[in-house]
Amino acid sequence: MTGGIFSASAAEPIAVGAALPPVVVNNQEGKPVHLAEAGGKGFLLVYFYPKADTPGCTKQACSLRDSFADLSERGVRVFGVSSDGVKAQKAFREKYSLPFDLLADEEGKLIKAFGVPSTLGFAKRQAYLFKDGKLVWRDLSASTDQQAADVLKVIASLK
Repeated sequence: MTGGIFSASAAEPIAVGAALPPVVVNNQEGKPVHLAEAGGKGFLLVYFYPKADTPGCTKQACSLRDSFADLSERGVRVFGVSSDGVKAQKAFREKYSLPFDLLADEEGKLIKAFGVPSTLGFAKRQAYLFKDGKLVWRDLSASTDQQAADVLKVIASLK
């Protein structure tokens, strides 16, 4: 059986230098986000997490929330992505006062486009940083509470 609900996806993650995939997914408000357009200029962090409002995912999101001023100062836009629905993403965002959009990848379009492994429909925790629409860094085993620090360190090294 290949590609079933119980198997992990085996797609290759997108490579450094690759362009942002031209995928459209709804945010927590049900509004479509055109990823390639959103990340065409400046920095865009797209991070994947397994499930909204679970311990590791909350630590990861709150790490980015707590450093959001520093990230914004460096021109970083942030999108969190999981296979949760719009309602779950909205509740997660509101509960933890997250200042960035959460994308509801219910159909797995972004997960597939990025080559993020998933098991039972849950994406593996990963992070991708784009600059002017091109991938400049990826973390295929993304941290939870150090996510923002990792991204800030990478941005400092790019200058």
